[in-house]
Amino acid sequence: MLNKTASRSFYLNLWLGLVGLVVGIFAGFAVGISPALLLVAIVAVAGLIWFFASFEQAVIGLLILRSSLDLFSAQQLPAAFAIALNALTILYVLVALLTGKAVKIDKFWWFFALWIIFQSLWVILLPLGGLGMDASFLMSGVRVWLRYFSWLMVYLLVMQLKDNVPPEKIVSMLLLSLVAPISIALLQIFLPSSMLPSLLTSQGKAGSNVSGTLGFPNGLGIFLTMFIALVWWKLSISSKRLPWLLLLGLVSFVFVRTGYFTGLVAVLLLILFINSTKITPVRAIGVVLFCCAFLWMFASTEFGQQRLTEIYDTPLLNPNIDVSRSIILSYGDSNSFNWRIAHWTYLINAWSQFPILGYGLDTSPLLGIRDFNTGSGYAPHNDYIRFLVEQGVVGLTGFLCFLVGQGWYLVHLLRNSQSVNSRRNLCLILIALFVANIVSMLTSNIMDATTFFFYWWTLVAIAGWGNEYWRPNLATKSA
Repeated sequence: MLNKTASRSFYLNLWLGLVGLVVGIFAGFAVGISPALLLVAIVAVAGLIWFFASFEQAVIGLLILRSSLDLFSAQQLPAAFAIALNALTILYVLVALLTGKAVKIDKFWWFFALWIIFQSLWVILLPLGGLGMDASFLMSGVRVWLRYFSWLMVYLLVMQLKDNVPPEKIVSMLLLSLVAPISIALLQIFLPSSMLPSLLTSQGKAGSNVSGTLGFPNGLGIFLTMFIALVWWKLSISSKRLPWLLLLGLVSFVFVRTGYFTGLVAVLLLILFINSTKITPVRAIGVVLFCCAFLWMFASTEFGQQRLTEIYDTPLLNPNIDVSRSIILSYGDSNSFNWRIAHWTYLINAWSQFPILGYGLDTSPLLGIRDFNTGSGYAPHNDYIRFLVEQGVVGLTGFLCFLVGQGWYLVHLLRNSQSVNSRRNLCLILIALFVANIVSMLTSNIMDATTFFFYWWTLVAIAGWGNEYWRPNLATKSA
């Protein structure tokens, strides 16, 4: 036993010595290039020490911080954050392996990792000429793959909190991630643009819609869909309901001001799904009142009225408009539904040229409708068509298998959590969110919602912890 401990200590000291050597070399070069780089190195080392010295607090702090970063996308801060988080997670795992500490991984993580490896196929095939685009688009594909990989690392990092932090505490702390987006969104709602900093007006609004710190209204809408569900979860396990009801009202108010129409349907599905397992007169009345209030808030906005009117001028509800006419109308009527039909038609026509493996990751914006003024393309606004065009039939099949695997895993967790209400309610909420998302993927760019998935995989990792990690005394009430 003593020899084993000494061996671990030797490898840890060796690793620390190597890190110190690398830091010393970098610091020497940094001084020669720019004193500012030396400051960055010092801050990075200090952050690294803090990460290992206060691991649980550091991870929770990083989780909370993520919702504030998209406002600085032009400065590449979210990308830098993701790369740093990936590096920290890998470093933590390496140190744990060198010191003999257990690395906590569940079976679903391996399934997730298998899908990430599968995605790398399109990164490899692109420079080899196996796809519809050439190697000049490689960096775009690498960027998308790294985004997917960062979600896997978030899942792995959160799993390391197991045994150290109660799951209810982590989920509750995640609600602090609402502070920055909601605060900025309220400023965008109640203050004129002339009074807002340029950073908030350049990315903060699209017409009358707000985006908080998420950079785009739909991004904030997708993000708030999840947190409406989490507030509902807190409502289900708390004896004091009034504060959570007030927070639910505030989040819902900001949500409707994003103008995220698809999210409106998603939230209604979410609430109905969550409450479908236990119907009581009081609950039924509460759900009806909430849905009516939610619809009224959306319909009372100018954008909401416009969106509801647009539906009647699409093939969906108007028998006098077919797909061809919808495409023609999309050029002049500013109807986003007709625009989507036209965009999808062009994308599917492009897909027919490379149906098996597609064109490559992040190439779909180049294949559909493009902006006449800038020449830039648009995201597909349908994640199933995205995978079909970018990865062909093979990639779409893999994506659907990944979704089916997620659904099966969440149902499995729900069945195993019946004895602990707080865990069961969280699993039920995750299933409801999952159903809402696979529906929203029909008309939205859900897979582009990096911040949403950062928290989604955090919650899925936590829900996978066994019942013994959840405190039954907090689960005395079911919403």
